Amino acid sequence: MGCFPTSHFTLAKGQVVYVTFPLGAVTPEILQTLAAVFSEPQINRLFLLVLAIVALQYYRIAKVREKFFGLPPRGVWRDVLQATFFGLLGGLLASYLIVGVGLTLSGSGLIYLWPLALLLMLIDARFLCFAYAGGLLALSALLFGWPDIRVPQMLGLVAILHLVEAFLILISGHLGATPIFIKNQAGQVVGGFALQKLWPIPLTALVVVGHGSGAAGGISMPDWWPLIRQGLGQHVDTVMFGLMPVVAGLGYGDLAVARTPRQKSRISAGILGIYSLLLLGLAVLADRQPGLAVVAALFSPLGHELVICLGKRLEAGKAVYRPVAQGVKVLDVLPGYPAWQAGIRSGDIIMEVNGMAVSSRQGLEFALGIYPHIQLTYYSVGDRRVYREGIDYQGKQLLGLLPVPEGGEESYMELSTRGPFRRWLNNRFIRRDA
Repeated sequence: MGCFPTSHFTLAKGQVVYVTFPLGAVTPEILQTLAAVFSEPQINRLFLLVLAIVALQYYRIAKVREKFFGLPPRGVWRDVLQATFFGLLGGLLASYLIVGVGLTLSGSGLIYLWPLALLLMLIDARFLCFAYAGGLLALSALLFGWPDIRVPQMLGLVAILHLVEAFLILISGHLGATPIFIKNQAGQVVGGFALQKLWPIPLTALVVVGHGSGAAGGISMPDWWPLIRQGLGQHVDTVMFGLMPVVAGLGYGDLAVARTPRQKSRISAGILGIYSLLLLGLAVLADRQPGLAVVAALFSPLGHELVICLGKRLEAGKAVYRPVAQGVKVLDVLPGYPAWQAGIRSGDIIMEVNGMAVSSRQGLEFALGIYPHIQLTYYSVGDRRVYREGIDYQGKQLLGLLPVPEGGEESYMELSTRGPFRRWLNNRFIRRDA
């Protein structure tokens, strides 16, 4: 194979661990560093803080979800544990990607990203994203020389975090979707789902700890590694890297109106994944050709805006959760309640109650109220067949299903991402006009 320059990691205890590809050789060190998130008090407190923010967010989601059924929020901790599990998977993937690319925190501008992202959130909630903060910081560094950051390193970090987000959306973005009534472009109230996820992400990052001459017997690294070398100096072959635990949080928000939550999350994951790979490619090219750094910096926010615009355009089609000619279409079903136990799921159509045909929510409620024993006939969209199921249900109990809005609904959710600053400006101009 020939001789390749050797790079290595030095751990906290001082021993040297050489890495080869595939990354199996460094897996124990990645896992050991991730374990420090739970064992080291300082980093553990930060993880618990992020976890508390995640729990608060899921509590709010549960309140929105349960208001449709008139029940207090429940299952919050189940959602938090689920998000933590997926967050651990995402953190492991992020760690492998960071090590595989050879991306270091040195000069990545992480200390500036969070404060700027929080400030941008005051304008619009969707700006609470490193794509916008990273692009602005990169442009500022390129045009004005401040802050002192390595643009390829920072944009590479943004790309990897978005790639991990795409992975998490793919495997869990559809879970726990919240039913909503919204008004479409035609002014009609239709049913849909709000996809809202937040994941705590413990991960490992590379840091430069010094330079050394290497040691005999080390496993050689490919000569292309690391992919992004800006800021590592001329003698990259002798750079010594350390693994450092880091805690982050990733969030996802979207709407599923013209598609089911599962379909929409898969499409969103694909579009975001393409954006992430393009941004990572531009970051690597900017490392090789500094003149392309401006292109990469502009693509970071503008490409993300394109992702959002494509997502909205995909939902401009005909709503999936709308009334049907015969029967009552179901928007959502509560797990564990009679409708769920009867096998009814989101998108199914209830056709009859004890042989009585129903074609509206009022008709369904009337039929449920006059029979002491209930037998539902419904069409399953998943199986594409009709079922007839008897259920243990009494009129005072909660059936646990939410029909789609029938066009005359007056109550619907106003969706807006405007932050406090934009709301303040809007209210001020409205007062002046008045």
